[in-house]
Amino acid sequence: MTSGAVRRRPGASPADAAAGPGVSVGRPPRWLVLLSGVVTVAVTVDLLTRGVLERMDLRVSEVVSAWELENSGAYWPVWAVTQLGGRGFILIVLAGLVGYLGWRLRTVVPLVRVLLALVLLTVVVYSFKYGTGRTAPAYPGSFFHRDGASYPSGHVANAVLMWGVARWQVVEYRLAPWLQRTTWVLSVAGPVATGIAMVSLDFHWITDAVVGAAVGILLLGVVHVLDDVVVSRWLGARAGRSSA
Repeated sequence: MTSGAVRRRPGASPADAAAGPGVSVGRPPRWLVLLSGVVTVAVTVDLLTRGVLERMDLRVSEVVSAWELENSGAYWPVWAVTQLGGRGFILIVLAGLVGYLGWRLRTVVPLVRVLLALVLLTVVVYSFKYGTGRTAPAYPGSFFHRDGASYPSGHVANAVLMWGVARWQVVEYRLAPWLQRTTWVLSVAGPVATGIAMVSLDFHWITDAVVGAAVGILLLGVVHVLDDVVVSRWLGARAGRSSA
């Protein structure tokens, strides 16, 4: 027999405790955030020094370009998969989710989380893109040029971060179990499918996709921390004062 109290596991966040059994809110563990930071730095240094990873990218791109998917009937189905990381598609889904939660629960917390994630994603990813200036595989070879904006993959970073935020909201606010499972699948399989599709169409190098995923994990961890420290605490205090 157990009491009705919910026992939090050591190191669990309040959101994890609120989510209950089943699908978790998907907060990246510290070791994964640290590993993502190491991968981002290591791959970036290797590419800027024209190391072994750049040569791997070139060899893989030669194989992929020989498939000529862009000239086959497979192009549009594969392109559709890339939209799992498309900002427009994900924002449409998040707009519906945030609007529903705001209307049902009278809270702006989900909206603030989405906006925070979107701002961080835009600033960090485009700083990398224009800071490194890496050209895409369609360019003849991998170069660091002022017009390059391939590194890292914004689609993959977007898929990791924004589907992660969607899963977080769905689980924390205890929406339907099927919806929790769906967002769990999208938060895990979405970035993988997006990365494979982008590389298969020769839109991105493999390292673009890998670092895109690493940056997405880093930013998801940052959004969770900022939510703990600022967003939920500040908005919760405001709500308490309003009630009083």
